[in-house]
Amino acid sequence: MKRITVFCGSSFGTEEIYKEQAELLGKILAKQNIALVYGGANVGLMGAVADGALSENGTVIGVLPNFLRSKEIAHLGLTELILVESMHERKTKMNDLCDGVIALPGGFGTLEELFEMLTWAQLGLHKKPIAILNINGFYDSLLELLQTMSKKGLLKEANQKMLLVSDDIESLLSQMENYIPPTVGKWIDKKNI
Repeated sequence: MKRITVFCGSSFGTEEIYKEQAELLGKILAKQNIALVYGGANVGLMGAVADGALSENGTVIGVLPNFLRSKEIAHLGLTELILVESMHERKTKMNDLCDGVIALPGGFGTLEELFEMLTWAQLGLHKKPIAILNINGFYDSLLELLQTMSKKGLLKEANQKMLLVSDDIESLLSQMENYIPPTVGKWIDKKNI
């Protein structure tokens, strides 16, 4: 993997460990010569992951919609800042630039970005590894919901397993390097439940 997109919050959240792990992820990516692609802001966990990578002389590419330039406050120290017109264009560009995706804690935007990448993978539009860094159990409830979706016949187990999960950065990157995408289709037939 040469570039990884990181989706995360534009706030820090309530636990200091979110910021610490975001910074550490940025540093580890830089040390492994993996460029960071992210949302382009200098606030919250977004700013922390970028600053972590930059502190180790990493390559950091931000993708920011023009209308968020003042709200999220564009990071001025990036290797490259790409300005786009819409949120959809932002996600498309971030997908085009990366070899894999990691989600850190975040809100609606982070979930929307994560699930769009999962949906695209499920539909066969890409074969990139998609991962969650499950810091301090942040995503435990979401992972339980995905298990329920699978048990209730609304999500194939193979598609559920597309989402790689760890609370350890090195382990997560190893899973991503060794990822083999599923070969099954998305659609569930009643006889296959």
